Amino acid sequence: MKTTASPKTPLPVPSAESLEERSRRARTEPMSVLALGDGLYEIESASDHTYLVDLEGGRCTCPDHVFRGVRCKHIRRVAIEITEGRTPPPGKIAVACHDCDDAVFVDEDAPGPYYCDEHAIWPGDRVVDRETGDRLTVVDVSELRADAVRLEATGRTVAEYETNANYDADVPVVGAIYPHATVARNGVVPESLKVYVFPRTRLEKTTTRRKRSAAA
Repeated sequence: MKTTASPKTPLPVPSAESLEERSRRARTEPMSVLALGDGLYEIESASDHTYLVDLEGGRCTCPDHVFRGVRCKHIRRVAIEITEGRTPPPGKIAVACHDCDDAVFVDEDAPGPYYCDEHAIWPGDRVVDRETGDRLTVVDVSELRADAVRLEATGRTVAEYETNANYDADVPVVGAIYPHATVARNGVVPESLKVYVFPRTRLEKTTTRRKRSAAA
C-alpha cells in the first residue's frame, strides 16, 4: 500500500506568545510527516534529516529525544498535524484517492481502491463507464472482488470478462443499471432494468447529483 506524506511546510503559529520553544519550532520549521502504520511516523525535518516517531510510546530517534529525553519538536509536530487533520491518527494511514490523488485517511488494513468523499459512490449515484462513456445509476456496492464474482451467463468472473481486462481484478464489484428503462403498456419491461456488474475502477462518479443539489 502506497502511503502519502503531508506537505513539507511550516504551520501557522498561534497568536499566544507563551508557546514553549520546542512547540514553536514544531510549527514554524518546514517538516513532512508520513504515517507508516502501527503508530509509527517518519518525519523529514527542515534540515532534510529523517527521524522515526513512535507516537504512542512517546519516542523519537532524533538526538534531542535520545540524548536529552525531552518531548522533541518531531513528536510535537506529529501530534499537531493529527489534531489539525493533516496526518492520520494511529490505526490509519494516508493514501491517494484513485480518481484525484487527494489524500484519504483509511484503516491500515483497508483494501483498495480508495476514494475521497467527492469520488466515493453509493447506491443512487450516477456514474460513467470509463470503457464506453455510458451513464448508469448505481444500485449496489459490494464487498466482493471482481475476481470472485462469477457471471451466470458466461461462467467467468467479472474480472475475466473481455471488456474488463484493463481494470483491476482485486477491487469491489459495483452493480448498476442503465437509466433508460423500456416502458410497455403494462409497465416497465424487466429486462430493461437488468443490473450489470463492473469492477469499481471502471466506473467514474459524475457531478450530476451535486450540481442539482446546489441549484435547488
